[in-house]
Amino acid sequence: MIATWVQEEISGVDLEDERLNKRLGKLLSDLGDRPTLSIPAACGGRAEMTAAYRFFDNDNVSYEKIMAPHRERTLQRAQAESVVVLVADTTELDLTRPKKRVKGDGPLATAARRGFHAHAMEAFTPDGTPLGEVWSRVWARDDKSLAVSQKAKRKKRKAAPIEEKESFRWVEGLQHSREFAKKCPSTKCVYVADSEADIYELYAEKCGDTNPIQWVIRLCQDRALVPTTEAIEETSARLIQEKVKAAKVLFTKEISVRGREAKVACEDRDRRQPRSDRKAQVEVRAATMTLSPPWRKDRKLPEVTVNVVLVSEPNPPAGEVPVEWLLITTLPINTEEDVRAVIQYYTTRWMIEILFRTLKSGCRIEQRRLETKERMVACLAVYMIVAWRTLYVTRLGRSFPDIDCEAIFEPSEWKSVWTAVKGKPLPEKPPRLEDMVRLIAQLGGYVNTPGRKDPPGPQTVWIGLQRMRDLAWAWDVFGPGAPK
Repeated sequence: MIATWVQEEISGVDLEDERLNKRLGKLLSDLGDRPTLSIPAACGGRAEMTAAYRFFDNDNVSYEKIMAPHRERTLQRAQAESVVVLVADTTELDLTRPKKRVKGDGPLATAARRGFHAHAMEAFTPDGTPLGEVWSRVWARDDKSLAVSQKAKRKKRKAAPIEEKESFRWVEGLQHSREFAKKCPSTKCVYVADSEADIYELYAEKCGDTNPIQWVIRLCQDRALVPTTEAIEETSARLIQEKVKAAKVLFTKEISVRGREAKVACEDRDRRQPRSDRKAQVEVRAATMTLSPPWRKDRKLPEVTVNVVLVSEPNPPAGEVPVEWLLITTLPINTEEDVRAVIQYYTTRWMIEILFRTLKSGCRIEQRRLETKERMVACLAVYMIVAWRTLYVTRLGRSFPDIDCEAIFEPSEWKSVWTAVKGKPLPEKPPRLEDMVRLIAQLGGYVNTPGRKDPPGPQTVWIGLQRMRDLAWAWDVFGPGAPK
């Protein structure tokens, strides 16, 4: 049986064979029901397992073809929103195997770690509800790059045009987001990325006149400003940080700082240092400035006028690295509300990290035992949709807590979960979506104590969804409405 949401999400898929189209629906339904299980366990039988592996090995099956209908649904969801945040980020897929390598893989940070890099651009509402994938790239690095010294790599990168660098993916993402925005004439689209996207060529990209894309990028390097008369007289700032720090404080704000551990002991960058979970009081400043273009061997880049928002912590606790976000944007900063919106759009970026975590920990994509890059990438496409669906259910319960849960769940799903968790007679009408998500999360280990305000996270939800499908199957087969 193919889940209703799967039928809607891949409607119109074209794998050039109707049998493959149907197999995709069955696979997505099976793997979506049991994302943490292995493919053989999720498919439920040898014949289904064999069909799944043959599907991933078929030449007509590709990442782009699998994602095409999902991206169309993403567009439709975005067109219904007033604001959509298009978040871009890159993640490693570590496919290191103890004995047999995945054919077509490449080195990650070192030769000992093998796999691929995946760069995705996902659409979110400003409150973090995922709408789906907009565009992505998957690639493996060349082993020859390991034999080149860091000094030689830097020299080569400096001389190479942006189109020949891996970092061009950020500019590509902006270009694709612009095309996406043109199809959403009534929606404001904002492209958001972390400091890896701090590339001058991206800032120099022309946005066009038809629903131009806006962007918010976290600055990585302190860039030079166009000299002014005052600057020549040494009475004005010459760098971004100097100028924005001289601006007045617009307002203060309390933010939640998420704890982290340093990935390597030798890490010396402030933003990668370990820290504990805490609340931080930050000051917010903003200023408009014109950037001086860097030199490029193959082209002359224009000056770009941008707005900069600085979020900084003046008095961090002893031993803690202070919070500092330096955001560069095309969005207006005329009012306090404008500046708050810039910060809100940037904080949405964290949701793509949660999506990647769901993909790796919930869907266990790195543990899938497929032998070639082509099979792994096709499998990745299926699990990207599964990860989106899991996060979508989690966040929708927060964004629209009062809607009828049957907007998302089948009657057999909510009724079986209600009966198993509550142990009470069914209500006369379906429960609220927020209540249903909490019940499902209880199946995954969420402790739903009376008065608890913090909502369940993706992990308890994906485990709960897996158990829900088993309960729903039993309800359909043995429940009150089951055929005699």
